[in-house]
Amino acid sequence: MSHAPTGVMERPKPASPSPKKSSLGSRSLPRLAPVGFAVLAVALGVGLSLAAGWESRIQWGLLSALFFLVVSYVATTVVENQRQAKDRLATSVMWVCFLAAVVPLASLLWTTIVRGAERLDGYFLTHSMAGVLGSEASGGVYHALIGTLEQVGIATVISAPLGLLTAVYLVEYGKGSLAKAVTFFVDVMTGIPSIVAGLFILSIMLIASLEPSGLMGALALTILMIPVVVRSTEEMLKLVPNELREASLALGIPKWRTILKVVLPTAIGGITTGVMLAIARIAGETAPIILLVFGSQLINTNPFEGAQSSLPFYIYEQYKVGEAASYDRAWAAALVLIAFVMILNLVARGIARWKAPKTGR
Repeated sequence: MSHAPTGVMERPKPASPSPKKSSLGSRSLPRLAPVGFAVLAVALGVGLSLAAGWESRIQWGLLSALFFLVVSYVATTVVENQRQAKDRLATSVMWVCFLAAVVPLASLLWTTIVRGAERLDGYFLTHSMAGVLGSEASGGVYHALIGTLEQVGIATVISAPLGLLTAVYLVEYGKGSLAKAVTFFVDVMTGIPSIVAGLFILSIMLIASLEPSGLMGALALTILMIPVVVRSTEEMLKLVPNELREASLALGIPKWRTILKVVLPTAIGGITTGVMLAIARIAGETAPIILLVFGSQLINTNPFEGAQSSLPFYIYEQYKVGEAASYDRAWAAALVLIAFVMILNLVARGIARWKAPKTGR
């Protein structure tokens, strides 16, 4: 009787690999399919618009967007499946909404640059409109630029500390009916029209028999700026993790020092951005300046006495003249105003990056 040798074990046979499903059976559109759909939609939209005699480019764009959505959905349904078609339709709608928001902004910026660059030069930035008629090609924006810098600067110096301290109170200390009342009034002030702020300061001027000046316009701009600073700073402070506050307090650090050394440096980037947004909000206001500053074609570097001008008021004034030369000056001033806001935002980003806490080891 034969026996199998002891100590010898049979090696198990390897399991046969399961067959992989071939990817050739599932069809899918190429990665650049949306680009082809967009080109086809634009061709159809423009072609049908020209055939129908439509000359408005807005109609061309709307029709092309509609064709893009239809072509994307139908092609994805035929090639892939209905589930992927719904997903692509949602993505296409988001792209169309994005372009609908960006195209007008890009068109406005491009038009301002093209029209404003024709008149913008060193002479325009260093001369005022003193003694210049509306039909003459000379004159500049120097007096309006000084007025804008002084009025916006005064409003920022007043509103930024007030808004920051109010936001710190609401986030760190605010409880009860007082905090609710402050929050309510901040929300109400956020929607106040600029003309209402101007009328409020104008009523104070009439009661106190004050003369128009850049300071009066800055006070109206302060009313418009404070709620924006409060709301943006409040949201940034809420984003600071509570663990940072708890760790600081656990080490015996007073709460005021925790806010000053931990909370504010952590949120400094968002706070600076919020202040810059508030400055951009008030830099283009015209109604309070018309009521309180009156405008002037002379250079006035004293914001506490006498009428002043500003870039928005200068644009309004030159457009109202109705001459070709005044239109050119208005476009150039608009370009200066856009550049002014852009430079402020770049400076704010640099300060925020410089003051942000270091995260490296």
